Amino acid sequence: MIIKTLELQNFRNYRNMSVSFHEGINILYGDNAQGKTNILESLYVSGTSKSHKGSKDREMIHFDEEEAHIRTVVERRETDHRIDIHLKKSRSKGIAVDKIPIHRVSELFGLLYTIFFSPEDLNIIKEGPSERRRFLDMELGQMDRIYLNHLSKYQRALKQRNQLLKDIYVRPDLEETLFAWDEQLVLFGTEIMKQRKCFIGELNEIISSVHSRISGGTECLNLSYEPSCEADQMKDELLRYRKKDIRTGMTSCGPHRDDICFSVNDMDIRKYGSQGQQRTAALSLKLAEIELVKKRIHDTPVLLLDDVLSELDSKRQNYLLNSICDIQTIITCTGLDEFVKNRFQIDQVFYVEKGTCIPVSDKENRF
Repeated sequence: MIIKTLELQNFRNYRNMSVSFHEGINILYGDNAQGKTNILESLYVSGTSKSHKGSKDREMIHFDEEEAHIRTVVERRETDHRIDIHLKKSRSKGIAVDKIPIHRVSELFGLLYTIFFSPEDLNIIKEGPSERRRFLDMELGQMDRIYLNHLSKYQRALKQRNQLLKDIYVRPDLEETLFAWDEQLVLFGTEIMKQRKCFIGELNEIISSVHSRISGGTECLNLSYEPSCEADQMKDELLRYRKKDIRTGMTSCGPHRDDICFSVNDMDIRKYGSQGQQRTAALSLKLAEIELVKKRIHDTPVLLLDDVLSELDSKRQNYLLNSICDIQTIITCTGLDEFVKNRFQIDQVFYVEKGTCIPVSDKENRF
């Protein structure tokens, strides 16, 4: 899987921009706040229809424009596909694949699979459970259309149930209508939990060996799924917590309360791990994810590294860059010193400044 070209119009700080990527290592460098991350964001939107930051469509459109366009050409299995994303401030976005409009976002999935790695991801372990659930939903949602459908329906039912809980506090006679939403939550929630458990199980089979190599064989990393309740007990748990839920106006159990445990040598590093241990585990998680995606989709994803190298020491930098030599990677950074010093392989360099992305000549590109 390779991103060949990207065109932007009125996306973030880009008025008009067109760039062709190399199939290997691409570097986007320049000062902060010039638009490097915006390029990665547009590529992520091309594959998922959503921002990796959770931004709304209107927030990604140039402030004095009503619409923005993203056009990406992707090569998959020796066939080119064109993805057009049309963002609008006042209406729903439009999406076309090979110039044919699609009506469901799920039809987009599979054409472009990206793995986004940012400094925030290095904090996934020490942050709260919501960040780890977001990781699950972002990655599983790209790989599995059924998961995305279940998640969307679950979130919709959860929102309706929480609103009803608040209404019941004022009108107790509405309590008998909760059963309908409970059934919806159980129907979709149990499927989400099954898929998450399977996904984490597959990741766990890969991550231990990855982490062992990074840590020099001194640490053993293990992932475990921590659901808020067992899938086959969700219906009973919703009933058990009903009075509490009515008091708080919130649903106490379900996939929206799940977590992932990261343990190193049987120690929960979410609570007791050093920052170094947490960052090494986060790096292991991303590298294991790459391998799992290759296994699941029988293709290579595109890796988007957003200024993450500056947050890693030289040992972890080397391990990361040596691990991605066989997949297309687009890296943002503020300077090239680390690449020059360590003689990393670079195939194409772009200089980003004030919403422009300029290829650096071959002569300047050789270190």
